[in-house]
Amino acid sequence: MTAALSVPALLPTYAPYPFPLVRGEADRVFDDQGHAWWDFYGGHCVCATGHSHPTVVKAVAAQAASLLFYSAAAALPVRNQAAAQITAFAGMDSVFFCNSGAEANENALKVALLITGRKRLAAFQGGWHGRTLLTLSVTDDPKITEPFADQLVPTLRLPFGDLAALEAADFSDIAGVILEPIQSMAGIKTASKAWFQALRAKCDAAGTLLIFDEIQTGMGRMGTPFAAQFYGVRPDLITSAKGLASGVPMGALLMTSAVASKLKGGDLGSTFGGGPLACAALLATVEVITSEGMMANATAAAARLRQELVGSVVTEVIGEGLLLGLRSVHAPALKKHLLARNILVGGSGDPDVLRLMPPLNVSDEALIALITAIHAF
Repeated sequence: MTAALSVPALLPTYAPYPFPLVRGEADRVFDDQGHAWWDFYGGHCVCATGHSHPTVVKAVAAQAASLLFYSAAAALPVRNQAAAQITAFAGMDSVFFCNSGAEANENALKVALLITGRKRLAAFQGGWHGRTLLTLSVTDDPKITEPFADQLVPTLRLPFGDLAALEAADFSDIAGVILEPIQSMAGIKTASKAWFQALRAKCDAAGTLLIFDEIQTGMGRMGTPFAAQFYGVRPDLITSAKGLASGVPMGALLMTSAVASKLKGGDLGSTFGGGPLACAALLATVEVITSEGMMANATAAAARLRQELVGSVVTEVIGEGLLLGLRSVHAPALKKHLLARNILVGGSGDPDVLRLMPPLNVSDEALIALITAIHAF
């Protein structure tokens, strides 16, 4: 009889920090030795309202005490309230709730294929949209897509932000085109407002659905509710997750009335999507972002970093709002330097770009600590 292999109970995925985290408060997290860390990574852009914001904690606790869960088999007032709140916040008409960003993107792509009847998708070089099969089809990351190449949907892939390439592309058989308004994993790549407007016009002319993957750019991070408002373009579908419920797992597929009216009961479904706990957290999240001026803080914090990092090892601050990249030829060493000073930042697919995705209520104290540490490099 073959002896069982020794494997860890928790399957390894990412290399974790060299210390466990046990508590969070606002823009800091704490390890098991009581050391505090300024969190400019935000659990990968998730902690929009900061760690354990009291309003969110209170809402989650109250909901858990009254009704922890029921599926879409029952109408729930908290779910209806959450739907009204997030559609108004996003400037969209209808929402389907799910559990993660990959699910939201998978369903967005499925909707595009379903209601157009077409068989191809379009996406952009450097785009990263998830690990489900349809999202792998549009994700530009060969190390995770190549093992499933035979199962992926044919996808036209274009250079991001390139107006000439966009104008030359043929969308006549494209069901939907998906993009991150800011390409985060690729190294905080941006495009012009004119390019976004040209993309909207191109989709309109071809009958192609435009999908904004706002899993990182949404929920006030760019100083507006979503990037759609920032760029002045209304897509047909917006996907949201990460900061949507301040860390409670939740995804959302937001859509226009033109899209929603073409879907019928049973086209989409999810057991846990729109659960009462997540909906209560969503309602509290939107309340906190709007009532505490967090979008204005995101804009001001970004402006301060751009101004005060001049003359440092950081040669350029890229991105918008609090989805920023710090460009430096010394980026790997700078990341280690910051970690040694109890500051957490993220890397990216560009070895010269570090990512900042802190809570939207990041404090002056945290900004000063980061700026001081960078100038001391």
